[in-house]
Amino acid sequence: HNNHMTAAQKQVAIIIVNWNGYADTIECLDSLTRIDYAAYHIYVVDNGSTKGYLKKLNDAYGGHSCITILDAKENLGFAGGNNFAISEALKKHEPTFDYFLLLNNDTSVDPAFLSMLVDAMEKDPHLGIVGPKTYFAGTKRFWFIGGEINWLKNKGSHLHYDEEDHGQFDAQKTIPVDFVSGCALMIRRSVIERIGLMDESYFLYYEDGDWNLSARRAGWKIAVVPRSVIWHKVSRSTKAGSSAYIYYHVRNGAMMAQKFGTPLSLIALHVYNAYTAAKQIIKLLIPSKREWAKAVLRGLTDFYKGKHGPIQ
Repeated sequence: HNNHMTAAQKQVAIIIVNWNGYADTIECLDSLTRIDYAAYHIYVVDNGSTKGYLKKLNDAYGGHSCITILDAKENLGFAGGNNFAISEALKKHEPTFDYFLLLNNDTSVDPAFLSMLVDAMEKDPHLGIVGPKTYFAGTKRFWFIGGEINWLKNKGSHLHYDEEDHGQFDAQKTIPVDFVSGCALMIRRSVIERIGLMDESYFLYYEDGDWNLSARRAGWKIAVVPRSVIWHKVSRSTKAGSSAYIYYHVRNGAMMAQKFGTPLSLIALHVYNAYTAAKQIIKLLIPSKREWAKAVLRGLTDFYKGKHGPIQ
């Protein structure tokens, strides 16, 4: 694989946020040390983990020349943790970073994944954000091969979710998409310089969607690069269906729709919200649906009150 080792390689900052996820993070770092691309530096942000995880990380990887371990001292959320590292990485001179790759700690990567992403970016200066083809861990089923946004329901959905890969996208160098998941998202330096860091008012979920939409609004294209492959163990930090999960999805989806919607989609948003709220009020009468309904109503209420950040 040494054909990728050219002298003028573009520098990539790889950013991993760790929150009480030591075993996953170590597995992820192990797979990154085996990639066929040399010009990278890894920043691991510890988002205020408990149980001495930071010390364990430092013991395992502190002496590594291409890894910097940063202590955020508290849980800054997804955007906050990544922004903390991006800010550090932006300060680095000689060489400066050309690209910034956000990577979930519960992933492992194919050795060529990074060279394929850089290659796509270098070939098309209009690309602002790219992501790899992402399988469910241990399978060839798509977890992510591109996202699309439905403005009527202000939801982002994963295209071809859980479908088997039998090479149907391999002929395409890039697949244009509405958004790339923050699970593995590479962004050009000039895009960050133009649109700024991620919006921290979301705290959890949708801030990656927001960043993609800001990049598109500023004129860049977004794509998935099918020849770049990673595996994802799928969310461990909050269980899908937990009340926090529901709360953030409802509130943040509405926040994003308000920020990027058209006049028509904004009317639809408020109608949809009213319809959703009415449905929940009925669900409050059903014991098994009550917690879910409360979380939805709370998310909507906080959206209209303009409450952001972590759930109070």
